Amino acid sequence: MTRVPLPPMLRRTGDGTVPGFAYGADYNPDQWPREVWDEDVRLMREAGVTVVSLAIFSWARIQPAEDVWDFDWLDEAMDLLHGGGIAVDLATATASPPPWLTAAHPEVLPVTRSGETVWPGARQHWRPTSPVFRAYALRLVTAMAERYRDHPALVAWHVNNELGCHNVYDHSDDAARAFRAWLRSRYGTLDALNHAWGTAFWSQRYTDWEQILPPRLAASHLNPTQQLDFKRFSSDALKEHLRAERDVLRRITPDVPVTTNFMVMGETRGMNYADWAAEVDFVSNDHYVVPGPRALDELSFSANLTGNIAGGRPWFLMEHSTSAVNWQPVNRAKRDGELARDSLLHVAHGADAVCFFQWRQSAAGAEKYHSAMVPHAGPDSDVFRSVVDLGRVLRELAPVVGSGRAPAPAAIVFDWESWWACEQDSHPTSRLRYRQEALDWYSAFLALGVRADVVPVGTELDGYGLVVAPVLHMVPGELAKQLTGYVEGGGHLVTTYFSGIVDENDHAWLGGYPGPLRDLLGIRVEEFAPLGDDESVELDDGTTGTLWTDRLTLTDPAVEVLAAYRTGDQAGRPAITRRRVGGGSAAYVSTRLGADGLTGVLGRLLDAAGIAGELPEDARGRVELAVREGDGAAYWFLVNRTDEAVELPGVTGEVLAGRTAGGADGVLALAPRGVVVLRRAASPAEEAEETGETEEAEETREGSR
Repeated sequence: MTRVPLPPMLRRTGDGTVPGFAYGADYNPDQWPREVWDEDVRLMREAGVTVVSLAIFSWARIQPAEDVWDFDWLDEAMDLLHGGGIAVDLATATASPPPWLTAAHPEVLPVTRSGETVWPGARQHWRPTSPVFRAYALRLVTAMAERYRDHPALVAWHVNNELGCHNVYDHSDDAARAFRAWLRSRYGTLDALNHAWGTAFWSQRYTDWEQILPPRLAASHLNPTQQLDFKRFSSDALKEHLRAERDVLRRITPDVPVTTNFMVMGETRGMNYADWAAEVDFVSNDHYVVPGPRALDELSFSANLTGNIAGGRPWFLMEHSTSAVNWQPVNRAKRDGELARDSLLHVAHGADAVCFFQWRQSAAGAEKYHSAMVPHAGPDSDVFRSVVDLGRVLRELAPVVGSGRAPAPAAIVFDWESWWACEQDSHPTSRLRYRQEALDWYSAFLALGVRADVVPVGTELDGYGLVVAPVLHMVPGELAKQLTGYVEGGGHLVTTYFSGIVDENDHAWLGGYPGPLRDLLGIRVEEFAPLGDDESVELDDGTTGTLWTDRLTLTDPAVEVLAAYRTGDQAGRPAITRRRVGGGSAAYVSTRLGADGLTGVLGRLLDAAGIAGELPEDARGRVELAVREGDGAAYWFLVNRTDEAVELPGVTGEVLAGRTAGGADGVLALAPRGVVVLRRAASPAEEAEETGETEEAEETREGSR
């Protein structure tokens, strides 16, 4: 049988598939009687499903005892799916160890910082550093790979599942031994560790490696660099487990790509996904809508960041929800159009696969109230009809598959280590939320209709006209040089309060804040002035600040004060500044203004950088534009962020797919919560890349005329 069309990321070597979007879900046939499976495949074909993730939580079924294996049911499921033209992203099934394993080896169970054992009964009850767990897990992975290495349904391997979702921080003796080994590798000597950790404080100097422990429950505030290093170590320990499973799979099935599902969403912070991306053959992500008035902003932010973690290449949306989830305080169903809009917004930011958790809504278990492609109500339901309709839309969008994210004119720098460090204890305020500040800036870009990439720290910035680095708390010397070079090269940098405060060891930069960025910004802060929960300050540009203020002085008389404090203890002092550096500039915002307050500030900074929105002015803030490019075409994804129809006069292109509304003659109109995808001519930069012509070559050619 010919393989189903799949995107390039899922093609086995030489299989000759025709590109198409991957569409599907987690599939758990072991939860259902055998007679349901045939209906599942029939309904999958009706919905346009092309791929399912299989066996994610099936370890206890595959290996019911240490020396007993049961692959018959999985063989049958694999064969059935292949016969129905449905490909399989096969999980290694190591996410949740079976009861027989933890009963025989309770030493694989995680331990909390207070010494409590995390017992079985849910999932992810295993230590990332347990050699016992690792041995059993790799035995399972080996058996899976050897059995299915040549199965025609297999198109990808799915390592574990949501690594670190519930077990990122383990404080067990296994973790202590592994932490010490990690520290030896990082620092080499105890003297270097003692310096990095500042152990002269509180008589913490170590004289033997065996004295070092994870940051367990202590009498007072723990050493901050110890805490930071434990966060680094914990992310690396999970990454090492990913590598261990991946290496087995690559040895046995070298032509089958390997991935694992990240969780770039909300406040999930323990895993440094920018650091993990190089370990997989393609990036995958799970995302669930974070409820609230800025839910769509957060979805776009996360999809955008995922696309840039993937290096601008297509990625796989491994999980999201068709409707309500089960784990929020109040779990609301999605409204008409939101299932497709949410899905296509991920596609707009580079996803070439759209998958849900899960295919059929569970009848039992902790997630029985979590929505699925086939709900409890069955296929005669609005949810399933929406699922079928989305499958049709994705088929219409087949030309988009394989295209990359078009670079935006601006960027927001995102740094996991600044996130970890700036929210530790013993700080000027415990109210600061790193990701919230980054999201505020992203919302301001959306409100102004200006595309901005969310990029991991260390990304090359020279192609961006304006770069915002909010709460860039940790600035090693090399990063300071990169940012300075960006500005000196003509770029426009914006940073904020609590930036440039510490180096890579979480040591404060001396001489005043913001440390190595002081000269670039032309400012100096002697003391922080955080605000209480019930405090706010007014600025003379009409905005209101909360959370934080700075006692800021200018060190360069040429620095422009864009706004000053009108009220509060800092009244009369600068609040927002900008220093010109040749053709570039460096700006500083010393208080939290929120998304609404930042919109006006950002508008002025964008004007100074010569950056404007690409949509009609009336549509900015109401419609999000995301662009993908490839094969000489640009694909404009126009996403209606409102509950009303929106007209886009002057926006033209071939309509590939989408929900339109009746507009004036010749004027494109988006339906409420609708998405329209246009095919347009590629940008000049894309055309040059397609033809192999560089900017330098173009200038040479022009000069010779």
